Amino acid sequence: MRIRISKLKISPIQSAVLLSIAVTSSAFAQQSSSEITIIAEPPLRISGFDGVPQLALPISVGTINANTLQDIGAQRITDALRLDASVSDSYNLPAYWDKLSVRGYALDNRYNFRREGLPISAETIIPMDNKDRIELLKGTSGIQSGTSAPGGLVNYVVKRAPTQAEKTIRDVTMSYGPGDNRLMAADLGGRFGDNADFGYRFNVAYEDLNPYIRNTQGHRNLMALAMDWRIDANSRLEWEFEQSHHEQIGVNFYSLLGPGTNALPPVVDGTRNITRQPTSQPGVFDGLTGSIRLRHQLENGWLWSTQYGTQHLRADDRLVYASGCETGPSDRFCANGNFRIYDYRSDNERRNSEAIQTDLRGQLSVAGLEHNLKFSLMRHRKLDRMPASHEDNLLGTTNITLGGLTTPTTPNNRIFPNTEISDYNTELAVNDQVRLTQKTTAWLGLRHSQLNRHSVQTDQSGALQDSRGISTPWVALSHQINQRYTLYASYGQGIEVEATPNFNNYTNAGQPLPALRSTQREIGIKSQHKRTIWQATWFDITRPATADAGAACAYNSAANTCTRQIDGQNHHQGLELSTHTKLRQWDFGGSVMWLDAQRENATVQANLNGQHPINVPKYILRGMTEYRYASVPGLRSSLRVSHEATRNVTENGDIVLPAWTTFEGATHYDTKVNNVPSSWTLAIQNLANKHYWRESPHQYGQYFLYPGAPRTLRATVVFHL
Repeated sequence: MRIRISKLKISPIQSAVLLSIAVTSSAFAQQSSSEITIIAEPPLRISGFDGVPQLALPISVGTINANTLQDIGAQRITDALRLDASVSDSYNLPAYWDKLSVRGYALDNRYNFRREGLPISAETIIPMDNKDRIELLKGTSGIQSGTSAPGGLVNYVVKRAPTQAEKTIRDVTMSYGPGDNRLMAADLGGRFGDNADFGYRFNVAYEDLNPYIRNTQGHRNLMALAMDWRIDANSRLEWEFEQSHHEQIGVNFYSLLGPGTNALPPVVDGTRNITRQPTSQPGVFDGLTGSIRLRHQLENGWLWSTQYGTQHLRADDRLVYASGCETGPSDRFCANGNFRIYDYRSDNERRNSEAIQTDLRGQLSVAGLEHNLKFSLMRHRKLDRMPASHEDNLLGTTNITLGGLTTPTTPNNRIFPNTEISDYNTELAVNDQVRLTQKTTAWLGLRHSQLNRHSVQTDQSGALQDSRGISTPWVALSHQINQRYTLYASYGQGIEVEATPNFNNYTNAGQPLPALRSTQREIGIKSQHKRTIWQATWFDITRPATADAGAACAYNSAANTCTRQIDGQNHHQGLELSTHTKLRQWDFGGSVMWLDAQRENATVQANLNGQHPINVPKYILRGMTEYRYASVPGLRSSLRVSHEATRNVTENGDIVLPAWTTFEGATHYDTKVNNVPSSWTLAIQNLANKHYWRESPHQYGQYFLYPGAPRTLRATVVFHL
């Protein structure tokens, strides 16, 4: 068999793919075929109730498994979670870390992400090649996290060794597109030892990055290993790590036109990088992440588990970006499309995170009621260590029609100190699942968090200290109407902490604000019958808002003229519907979210009361249909649709981003080539080549606009050796 891919360069790590196949195939080919018995369904670690089936949980949890991730060619979490109607983009730059919004609330990359159930920082680019599934817990997350934004929690679950001794994994993937990207990867797994006591899963990947956006070249690689040891019938040890590198030229947003015009610019070609300069440097993101977990089965069905996780991130944060008009306001471009170009560079940023958690769970019978209890203790440390300063230099001015190049000028050497953060959390949690009757269950949770946070600028100014203890309760009631339907209702709280910036224009500079305690009420019904699964959920989330009160609250305003305070709340309520069904050769699936979100009870920013928040669609629709051809075994075709409704670009809604709809078509063919099983995929995104504005975040004092991707093609083949 001869396989040719034009212009494909073989790097050292690509060579390691082929070498690893040969080594592992020969080393483990003759191992014992004895059976290994484990739990068939992996636990939903993000739920707080490990081992409970997803359909029985009184919360809304979405999962995207490895097969779906492979079908859609997901290379980052935004690719995966766009299948869920509750998720949308929130300042999502290519070549930068993912930022998501769930139920209209932007997730906090510092506190809303988990890996193997332990907290991590998502202020980096996280690879997907070694991920087995993505879990999304929607809504207030106090049941699982001491502090986090109320939209929900995301959990990455890594690929593990196969559970059966005779099962081996030898997958080699080659992919081309979208754009001129070239990927080569291997996924290897199996068991070995006298009784197949040891298991392994090895992933390696390399990709040359040259996407559809011009002048954004780069590359990335990944190496990951997961292993387990069945110590005896009652004990199991698991450990894993991944090392990743991502290096790529960044891409910047567009902005509104103004003053005077105050309008959207004409929809432009999404392949342009309007800020690329000859001096542009790639952003670099390195990560070394791993965990180890020991599980021990105790007497009377109790299970004890202890897990430790660590993450070491390094970044060269570099971006040439557009910001403001040279003769007008800094929050948008000039009316004629002119804008200023800045060069931001902050090299050698380091973010380290460690977490250790131990939990004990089992059953007790008290007063004739059956209790499924879980006690958990976690200690988490997060340290951000920054370089002494970063540069943010003005390069010049250009226009959106000129391709972004500026006349070379001498940088004005704007140098600013960075901020270092030390964050220590200790969390104690208890969850109880109480069987009230054969069909009715009460779910109780309480988490107490002891927080200790300190930040200081690298010039030793602006020190902030915040120490406090916070408790977050959660309660739910579920009732199984019959074997097909489960009805539930829940109430929970979440916490965020915030402090006033330590600038002299604030009257309360450096002081912690009262805890921002969000609340969520949720009612849902779930159903599973034969080949159909569906769920309907109503939710109501409130979250305190903050504002600056004073005559002049600009950054350079006079001393003691401004006060940061809580000012009303953000209130989001909505309805989510999701379904998946199989009818002979057809698969149908989809989800929709309708969202009523607005600011309430504000006095400082009273003009925002009743306004829909910026960059939050009023409803989102995702749909999928797939057909399997009976006449050609292994052949299937799919069509996916994404629709996002209008959203506000400005606070008062005088400028609105139009709704947009895109389609993605794909054909998958499972066959054999020279007696080797293989899976082939040809996918086309944005079939109609629609030109549209994808999102409109407001960040760093700027109104941003980002164009959607044009029509692109992706071709992938996976050989199952």
